Amino acid sequence: MVKLIGVNKINTSVFISGRGTNLKNLIEFSKKNSSPIKINMVISNNKKAYGIRYAKKNKIKFKIINFSKKSEINNLLKILNYNNIKLICLAGFLKILSKDFIKSFKGKIINIHPSLLPRYKGLNTHERVLENNEKFTGCSVHFVNEKLDGGKIILQKKIKIFKNDNIKSLKIRVLKEEYKLYPKSIKKIFTNY
Repeated sequence: MVKLIGVNKINTSVFISGRGTNLKNLIEFSKKNSSPIKINMVISNNKKAYGIRYAKKNKIKFKIINFSKKSEINNLLKILNYNNIKLICLAGFLKILSKDFIKSFKGKIINIHPSLLPRYKGLNTHERVLENNEKFTGCSVHFVNEKLDGGKIILQKKIKIFKNDNIKSLKIRVLKEEYKLYPKSIKKIFTNY
C-alpha cells in the first residue's frame, strides 16, 4: 500500500451498524504511536448504533447513510474523498457494499469476520459452527471484494471450541481475538510503518 514517513498516519473511516466494540478498540489502537492509522470518520447505516457514542466521545466526525439510496452512496464517496480517506475498516457493518463502491476503493477496504474464512461466510456464524460440531473456529481479517466475505485474507486466529461452549460464550471468546487481530492486520498491511 503506502509507505509512511514519521507521523503521517493513514486517514481511515470505520463503518459500523451496531454496538461498535471493534470501533472502540480501533480508536484506542489509532491513538498509539505504533499505529499507522488515524480515524477521521465513522459511517453507520443505523442512526441508533451504539457505536456512534464512541465517535462522539472521541470527537470523530460521523455520518448516517441510507445504503439503499444510490444518491446517498454517491454523496458518501464524495465525503470520503473530500476527507482524503485512504482506508475503510468494516467493523460489525451489516450492509453489503455495492460493486461500484468497492471498485472506487479497490484494495482499500478491509473487514473482520467471526469465522475461519472461507468457511462460514455471512451471518449467524457461531450458530452454524456449533450446529456442525466444529472443533475450532476463530476470526479473519480480509480485503473486501465483490464476493461476500471472499477477499484475500490478511490474518486469521484459530481458537478451540469447548464442549460447554454456547453461542454467547463463543461470541465473547472470538470477539476478544478480534480486538487483537484487527490492529495486527492493519500493521501487517502497512509493514513499513
